[in-house]
This record gives sequence, C-alpha cells and structure tokens, in this order.
Amino acid sequence: MTERSQDTHPATAEPLSPLPTHIDVADGSRHRIHDLLEAVLSVGRGLELPQVLRRVVAAATVLVDAEYGALGVTSENHTLPEFLPAGVSDEQRAAIGPLPNGHGLLGTPIRHPEPLRPAQPPEPPPPHAPHPPTHPFLGAPIQVRGEVFGTLYLTQKRGDRAFTAEDQAVLQTLAAAAGIAIENSRLYEESRSQARWLAAGSEVTNSLLSGSPRAEVLSLIIDRARANVSADLGIVAVPVEGTGRLRIVLATGDEAESHHGTFVPMHEGYLGTAFAHDGASQSHDIESDPRSGDDAARWAGLGPAVAVPIGSGTVVRGVLLLARKKGENPYSPEETEPLTAFARQASLAMELAERRKDAEQMALLEDRDRIARDLHDLAIQRLFATGMTLQGVQRLVTHPQAEQRLRRAVNDLDTTIKIIRSTIFGLRTHETAGTAPQGLRTRIAQAVEASAAPLGFAPALQIEGLVETHVSMTLADHVVAVLVEALSNAARYARASSVEVHLRVTPGRLTLTVTDNGVGMPVDVRSSGLSNIEERARAAGGHFETSRPRQGGTRLTWTVPLEPLNGRRQADAER
Repeated sequence: MTERSQDTHPATAEPLSPLPTHIDVADGSRHRIHDLLEAVLSVGRGLELPQVLRRVVAAATVLVDAEYGALGVTSENHTLPEFLPAGVSDEQRAAIGPLPNGHGLLGTPIRHPEPLRPAQPPEPPPPHAPHPPTHPFLGAPIQVRGEVFGTLYLTQKRGDRAFTAEDQAVLQTLAAAAGIAIENSRLYEESRSQARWLAAGSEVTNSLLSGSPRAEVLSLIIDRARANVSADLGIVAVPVEGTGRLRIVLATGDEAESHHGTFVPMHEGYLGTAFAHDGASQSHDIESDPRSGDDAARWAGLGPAVAVPIGSGTVVRGVLLLARKKGENPYSPEETEPLTAFARQASLAMELAERRKDAEQMALLEDRDRIARDLHDLAIQRLFATGMTLQGVQRLVTHPQAEQRLRRAVNDLDTTIKIIRSTIFGLRTHETAGTAPQGLRTRIAQAVEASAAPLGFAPALQIEGLVETHVSMTLADHVVAVLVEALSNAARYARASSVEVHLRVTPGRLTLTVTDNGVGMPVDVRSSGLSNIEERARAAGGHFETSRPRQGGTRLTWTVPLEPLNGRRQADAER
C-alpha cells in the first residue's frame, strides 16, 4: 500500500504544478476586461465633446499602463489642429512649444487608419528636449462614420516594458467605443446648435415684425451669430447706393471701433468678394488671404474667418463677417452651413418687414389724403366764409377798438388758413411727386430717407413752421444742399447710432440743426468739408456753427434770415 501510494503521488502532483500561473493569468485577464468595460462606460457617460475627448485619452493611458498619452483631432488636410496630451504638466507643455501637426510618425495612423506598434524606436527627440519619450509607441485611429476623427497616441509603458499585442487589442476596442461616444456627442452638439440657430432666427424675425429699428436688428443679428460660432469679431457691411462701395454700419467685438463706419470696395477685398459670392466665403487666415488684397492690414491679428451675404440671388442687402483671432480653429461645415441659412432667413424677414412697412405707409398716406381733403373742403372753406363775414361786419362797426379787434380776428383767420394749407401740402407730398416742383418739406424728407442706407439707420426728422409758404425756392435749394452735406459727413466720419434733423421756420428766420451722437468731427473735415456749408450761409446773409453737445457727438447749426415773398410767389405757395 505504501509503495502504491508512493507511485501514484508523483503522477498526480505533476499536472498540478502550473495551475497557479494559469489562475494568475485568468485573474489578470478578468481584471483587464473589467477595466476595459469601465473605460467604455466612462467615455460614454458625457455628451459634451471636450469632456468625452479628455475621458478617452485618460482611459487609454490607464488601460495600457502608459506614462504619456495624447489624442489628436484630425482635419481635412490630415493635420492635427487640436492635440490633447495626458501625463504632461502645464509647465512641460509650455516648454514643448508648438504641438505636433500630424507629420512623421504621428501622421501614419491618419494616412493609414490602422493600429501602429513599431518594433524599432522612432527617431528620439533632441537631447535635453522637454518632449516625452517616444518609445515604446502605440497608436490607434478613432473612426466616426467611416472617417478618421482622430488618433490615440501612447508612449513609455511603465516598468520599461514594450506594448504587447493585447495592449493593441485593448486600445482598438477603446477606440471603437470612443468613436461611438464621439458620434453621440457630435449629434448632441448638432441638435443644440440647431436649437440655438432656430431661436436666433425667431428672435430676429420677431424683432423686425415688431417694428424695431434697423440698426437694432442688425446688432441682434451680429450678437446671435457671434455667440453661436464663438467669433471674436462681427461685422455687417451694406451697399451705399450710387458709390460702388460697402459701408461697415455695425461692428462688435475686438477692435470693433477701428472698423465701424469705414468704406470698402463693393467688388474687391474680402468683404467685397463675399458680398458678390452666393454662399459662405471661408478663410483659414483672413490677414494673409489673397482675397483681402490691399485691405489685408484691416484684418491684422485675425485668423479664421467666414463671410456670408445677407440675401440671395439679385437681392443682397449686405454681408455678415465673423472672424476669430489668429491661431484659433477654423470654422467647420457644421458652423458655416447654419450661418448661411440664418443670414438668408434674416434677409427674408427684412423683406417681409419692409413690405409690411410699405403696406402700413400706403394706409397712412390714404388716411392723410382723406384728412387733407376734409381740411380743404370743410375747414378752410368755413374759415374763409367766417373771415368774409367778419370783413363785411367790419364796415358796419364805427367803434375804433371794436374795428381793431375785428381786423385782428380776420388776420388770425388768414394765418390759420395758411397753417392749414401748409399742413395739407405736407400731407399731399406723394401726389405732387413727379408732376410739379416739390416743396421743401418733401425734399427734406427725401434727403433724410436717402441717408438711411449710408448711415445704417433712419435719422429722426422734425419740421416746424410754415415751411412751404415762407421759404423761397432759392433758399430751399440752399437748405437741401446743406442738409445733404451734413448727413454725408455724419455717415463718413461720425460713427453715430442716431442722427436728429430739426428744421424750424419762424417769422423772419430759418434754422437747420443736425445733431449726432458720434465720435465728433475730424479736424481736417472742419477745415475743408464744411466750407461749402459756411459759404452758403454767408451767401444767404446768415451764419453757421458747429458745437459738441453735452452727451457727446456733433451739432451743426445753420441759420439764415427770411425775406418776405412777393405776392405772386405767396399766392402760388398758398395754392
């Protein structure tokens, strides 16, 4: 028995000797699979893309026990515009300098989307360089919808060991899970972006239809577009009729003041090219872009830019430009496509608001016609009959004071009739346009309306007194010329957001005042650009002066005396 037991003991002990090793391997595999599942769940938890990318590279370094890791995001031209390192301190990253651009070893998984685990070490960095060591090296591409989104890079496995085939398989699995998580994050971001653009378009449309000023709507368009694409500078330029130029009517963001109010060619330069182009005009560096031409200095310090026309086809109301600082990421198609749609929607809303305004204007003019007819056919006739009656009674009155009072009453009725007739002329200006010489009130209103395009907004207009009956044709020409020159100067130099025009006619004097809230009149304009206005005042026996209101800006005051009109001119004006 004893021998038999001794014979069988070695036979049973021999196959059991490697069992602990197999158990250790199995336990290690189970732990690694568990860690991989935890990493997959971790990268899939977040929906914000920057957080997802940081989780992916952090999980990768832990899974393969690497000292350093990075995730490079690939661009269309196979470069790495975004590079997220792990295991590198802020001081080390600053010492490294410019991050990799996707050439050499790091570009291999981009050009050939397959895992990379070279047996031979790549060319080492220069001695004493702050770069992490590049051996051993392991890389795996991350694909989204069949295209390479980026690449995971791992170096320096702990314990001075080489990366194994199992490490490569684990990293490939994590890269596949990362692709799904990134796709979900991008879909989430696209849905949020669509919601932001829809809200912006709705806000612009509501603002236009509610009658908000044009300058306020343009400011809203820039603010919402800048916020949605993270732009540092936003610009809106509109065409100035008859000049072949665009005027930057609004600019917000960095160095906005240097752009606001300036003029650029309509068919040259970056803005002019974008204005004539149907669709988005994109640039990775607007300062060095050939389309900028002689206007390149205007874009100093700016890099990625996109410009879209506000409108489509033959009706283009302006151009919207958004730019980022030099060195920032270029605009992606996910950003430019909704921007183009937003600009077209804003243009349609502007057209709808203009047509609505035209309809309201027509209704207002029809109502004015009715009021003018009623005033002429009813009020004036009754006043005239009353005046005739008083004149007849006046001959029957012998008391001197009573006769004087009757004469004063008749004169007051004549003055009232003139005021009503002047009002009727103002109400009926649209009837006489093109068929008879236009009155001063009409010409002033037309000059103010024409200045809305170069200014970017409609100036406020106030007219007081008997403009049509007390101002001669020659003086009216002077007044219109002075107003046009003053509004032109405000558009070119003031950079104002509001302009007020006030024409006041009193017995014996006419005063025209143009006030803006801009930056003031340049010295060279004071000496040359205003000489014509001053000469016209002198020729009419009046004077001209400029002043600065307490709240800032410029006030131009043009004052001339009024001469009595002769009887024929007076009668023509009254008719």
